[in-house]
Parts: sequence; structure tokens; C-alpha cells
Amino acid sequence: MKRAVEATLQPLLPQAQRYAKLAAGLQGMALPCALVDLDAFDSNLAAMAQRAAGKPIRLASKSLRVPALIRRALAYGPAYSGILCYSVAEAVALAEQGMDDILVAYPTCQPAVLDVFTSAVATGRHIVAMVDCEQHLLALQAAADCAGTSLEVAFDLDMSFDLPGLHFGVYRSPLNTPGKVMALYTKLKDYPSLQLVGVMGYEAQIAGVGDAVPGKWVENQVVRWLKAWATPRVAARRQEMVAALRQAGALLRFVNGGGTGSLVSTAADTSVTELGAGSGLYTPTLFDYYQDFQHEPAAFFALEACRSAGTGSITCQGGGYVASGAAGKHKLPQPVWPAGLSLLGQEGAGEVQTPLFGRTDVTVGDTVLFRPAKAGEYLDRFNSVLLLRDGQIVEQVPTYRGMGWQFF
Repeated sequence: MKRAVEATLQPLLPQAQRYAKLAAGLQGMALPCALVDLDAFDSNLAAMAQRAAGKPIRLASKSLRVPALIRRALAYGPAYSGILCYSVAEAVALAEQGMDDILVAYPTCQPAVLDVFTSAVATGRHIVAMVDCEQHLLALQAAADCAGTSLEVAFDLDMSFDLPGLHFGVYRSPLNTPGKVMALYTKLKDYPSLQLVGVMGYEAQIAGVGDAVPGKWVENQVVRWLKAWATPRVAARRQEMVAALRQAGALLRFVNGGGTGSLVSTAADTSVTELGAGSGLYTPTLFDYYQDFQHEPAAFFALEACRSAGTGSITCQGGGYVASGAAGKHKLPQPVWPAGLSLLGQEGAGEVQTPLFGRTDVTVGDTVLFRPAKAGEYLDRFNSVLLLRDGQIVEQVPTYRGMGWQFF
């Protein structure tokens, strides 16, 4: 697949021309619909692999939520290897589809969920569970005992920093010092069915925060300074934790780190053996504003302009696919074709209607193309996604939702 993708890569059209071709290619299709531009998707596969500088990327499946596109990325070549899931149920579902080498990023203690997980492992599925406290070890050991199997686990290492008046990072794992990591590793010896095979240290405050946002010069400078300050400290902390584990005899098969926004800096960490990323393959709007890289928008949805309240306004049917996280207008989808349309501040993007302003030549019945703010989330509202090549539909494939999967 890698040779096939590389052979088909052509310079992309300017975005306005490409968006126009995508919208035209949807003629006759029922709207709303989701679509992925394979030209841009394949371009992003190559660009992210280049930024990874030879280290394999474990694919963040929640950022795609389309099994056909997960397979497409994994088939690209050795630059993409393994899957990083966001739930145990997702990992089991993908394993049942024949996918392998799966790491679950988020832990759980639910017996019913872990029973399904251990049953899958007992039948030969290769899935690694995440832990960061003894409660996770207790739950996994109990599930392993019931299934009569052993389980592989990974430690989630915290890469956040507490600064005066600021927690720079996310609230995830309590394992933020080598001492805490070693304390949990020592307890692991009391759980004979569990084996530590890897660690994950995700620096979300570097990977997921834009630093070139238009109109926010001061904030951009602060974010850039914080990233520059944190990057070597993240690497040092991760290296210390990994060294402590290895010195104590831990046989780590992998050390995972990074995300789309930090591929270059994480790849430079000598302790890291693999990267984790996925959003950059779709490049939603939140990834437009990084000073060090620019990937191509590849994921979209299309709405029908179904009514008009007057000159200069058009209202689309649907559109309320708002991204998760702290609320704000940056989490709203953005209209990108026809160019010049904008959301109305007091309404935003609504579940059943989205009013737009800025042009007088968009009429009832026209197709309006949007980009989501985050990568995979919006696809939970669609049963399928259209794959387009050079503006023409080449395939329609199911999303997680279309396969009957709903994990959260």
C-alpha cells in the first residue's frame, strides 16, 4: 500500500478549487453527509510519517472512527504500526475485525467490560491494557483469574506540570515522578497474571494546543514559551521514569509518546520507541494554528441550504456537530465552501439548523461544505462516510456508528 499511495500522490489543488470539486462531487447525494478527501488524507499520511523521523506512529483510532481508513493508514507501510484505542470495548471490536497490536489508552475497572476484554485476550487477541493505580491492577487481576489467562499492561505516565496559578497539561494519571512509577511497579509483583510491557507518556499540552491562532498574538507567545519550557522537561521526566523501570528489570516492549502536534519534538526523545497520532490525517480546524507544521484538511461534512430568512442569509439543515472539551466558539464546525460564509454568533451550529451569513449568491438547494473542529468525534453522527478522489466519490464506507458501535 505504501508504494501505491506514494505513486498516486499528486500536488493538491489550492484549497478553494479542491473544496469546489468536493462539493460538486456530492451532486445527487442525500445530505447531511460526511466525506473524506483521499488526496488530502494520503498527503497527510506522508507528511506525518516524515515528521516522525523514522519512528513508527501508533494510530489513534478514535481520531478516525472508520475501520476502512484505519486499515488504509496501517497499510501505508512501517511508518504506521499498531493501534491506540480509547476504550477497551473499542479495542475488542477492532480486534474482532482482524486488527492487531492494540494499546488501550484509558483504563477501566468495570467487571463486565473486563470480562469481554479478557475473553478476547484468551482467544489470542493482542491487546494491552492501561493502568496508573493499584485499583486498576486489582480489577485486571480478578478478570484474568476468571478467564484463566494472563494480561499485558502499560503504565500511563503523567507529563503535566503544576506552575504558579497554572496546571500546564491535562488531569490524567497520578504517575508524575519516578518514585510513584516504581511504587506501582513494586505492587505489580503481587499480581501474577499481569505483565508490564510498555509505558505511555502523552504530552497533551504540547501536542494539542495551537500556538499560531489568528488575533491572539499575546496568547500565542505565552503558549510558545510554555511549550519551549516544557518540551525538554517532558523528555527528561519520561527518560527518568523509563530508566528507573528498566534498571529494576522491566522488559519494556514500547515507550509511547506524542501526538499530531508534537511529532517532531517527541521523536527526538531517545527514550521514545513509538509515537501516537491520528488527528493530523483528517486535520480538523483545531490543527490549523501550529507554527511548525500545516497539514491538509481532509475531513468534511456537507449540509443542504434549505431556507433563507432574507437577503444575505441562508440556513442549512443540521450542523450541530460541536467538539468536546472546554466550551467556546473554536469548538464549532466552520463553513468552508462556498467561501465567505460565517456562523451567526447568537445561534452557532444547531442540531436541526445552522444559519449562515456573508454571501448573497447561495440559494436554497445548494450544498455547503463544513470542516469539523476535532477529528473523529463528528463521525458519531453519521452511519457512513464518502471517500472522494479528485473530487469524485470512489467508495462509501461505514463509520463506527454505521457498524452499530457506540463506546461512550
